[in-house]
Formats: sequence, structure tokens, C-alpha cells
Amino acid sequence: MIKRAVEMKPLIDLCAEGGRGELALTKMSDYFNGPDKLEMFAYAELEPGAEVGYHVHIGEMESYYIITGEGTYNDNGVSVPIKSGDMTYTPNGEGHGIKNTGTAPLGFIALIVKD
Repeated sequence: MIKRAVEMKPLIDLCAEGGRGELALTKMSDYFNGPDKLEMFAYAELEPGAEVGYHVHIGEMESYYIITGEGTYNDNGVSVPIKSGDMTYTPNGEGHGIKNTGTAPLGFIALIVKD
């Protein structure tokens, strides 16, 4: 099965998880019947200055793969610079957030898998 870009429309989430600005989220997992443990497979984009606020994952893990841009990743309260090519991992019971600190959009793949 193939879904074309014109068929997938991003959702705009304002102040995601208590953050600032807009998160454009294209939930690719909404377009096919994936495994039961797949909670979300999405392309996310934050404009400069926008952020997804710190939040804790319970009963699931989340990983980001940074495609474009740069920012700061909140890894359980520790700020870590991130850029294109980096990957993050937040296991069940831990928390994270992400902020675009660059001048271009910060684009990344977000994957959430249930335990």
C-alpha cells in the first residue's frame, strides 16, 4: 500500500504537552493497520522557537529521529543539544521534551510503541 503526500494532512497542535508554538504532526500510522503495539509513527515539525513540553511516558516508549534542523532535547531534566542525524530514546516511565533553537524548521520522525 502506498499513501501519497497529498493524502496525508498534518495536524496542528498548539502548545503540545504544554510547550509553545505550533507542532505540525503528520501521523503516518493513521493510514495503515500496523501492529497493535504501534501507538504512533509520525513526521513532526517545529518552527523556530516552538517546543513540545516536557512529559512522561507511561506504558510506552518514544523515540525521535532528527531529520532537519537543530534544537534542545530535555532528557529527564537534562538539556542536550540535538541536530540532524541524532536519535533520542525515552523508555517507559521516563520523560522528555524538545525545542527548536535554530533558525529553520526542526523536522523529526516520532515513534511511540506500547509496552
